[in-house]
Amino acid sequence: MTGPRVVLALLALLFAAPVTSASSYADDYPSRPVKIIVPFGPGGPADVAARLLGNILQQSLGQPFVIENRTGAGGVIGTQEAAKATPDGYTLLMMSNTQTANESLIPLAQRKYDLMRDLAPIAPVNYSDLVIVVHPSVPARTLQEFIALARSQPGKLNYASSGQGTPYHMAGELFKTMAGIDVVHVPYRNSGEARSGVIGGQEQMMIDAVPAMAPNVAEKQVRALATTGKTRSSVLPDVPTASEAGVPGYEATIWLGVVAPAGTPKPIIEKLNTAVNAIVKRPDIIRLWTEQGAVPMSMSPDEFDKFLRDDIVKWADVVRRFDKQ
Repeated sequence: MTGPRVVLALLALLFAAPVTSASSYADDYPSRPVKIIVPFGPGGPADVAARLLGNILQQSLGQPFVIENRTGAGGVIGTQEAAKATPDGYTLLMMSNTQTANESLIPLAQRKYDLMRDLAPIAPVNYSDLVIVVHPSVPARTLQEFIALARSQPGKLNYASSGQGTPYHMAGELFKTMAGIDVVHVPYRNSGEARSGVIGGQEQMMIDAVPAMAPNVAEKQVRALATTGKTRSSVLPDVPTASEAGVPGYEATIWLGVVAPAGTPKPIIEKLNTAVNAIVKRPDIIRLWTEQGAVPMSMSPDEFDKFLRDDIVKWADVVRRFDKQ
């Protein structure tokens, strides 16, 4: 059989072959364990949220969701690993505004991934206000007193963060520029170590997530000067906002979300989006997070895509501000 007959025979075989659609592929997903990379240390907001989501996703989707902490370089190492993973839905990344800040803070040659090119948005998870705290030995009981102290000793006071580009670092730099002070950034490997640094008195100040730092405020291991939301925190209602306390217009939060490698089939993205949105809307989850000072977020993949792009622009402006100092 030669010529046109061969072509016709091949075409017949092609059209006769069963076709596996993307939607049917998603119906079978997941058929084995899924890895969620957390590019931050254990015990921080991203790690805690990932473990909660992983446990519930395992119940609802029938496969283990395994958390893997891949720390380093302000979240870059874990994000790189997720960006280069096979786009099949079996590797996910728990991200925060660290990644959107890093788009302008860290050159592309150093991070070796472009957030919006190499990763596909799935869904946001929640956001939390931050709290500005100092070690009890610092002679400042209000935010205005701390600002006056810092202005009287430029470059002599330190603030801790969980690393370059993290929300705590960016909130600190924004605070410095808006308050007109010079305090020195001391990056730690993760938020737990940074928290220990200010509790132990090695550093004078830190801006940390309310859910993580509130217990230390209650134990008087640190002194809370202000929170960073538009309104007071329900967890720390007696602490004024930074805007109330003397830095008008100051606002900073930490938010969390889930992404996958670019090219992950859209039906899998949509299936995960539906599952995550169902979790964050559960009354018990809303109640738990409210008690901790976190607010659930729910969006479609397209809405989350726009949210990420807008956040990249927002933090690029902040980076430009402190680059000019």
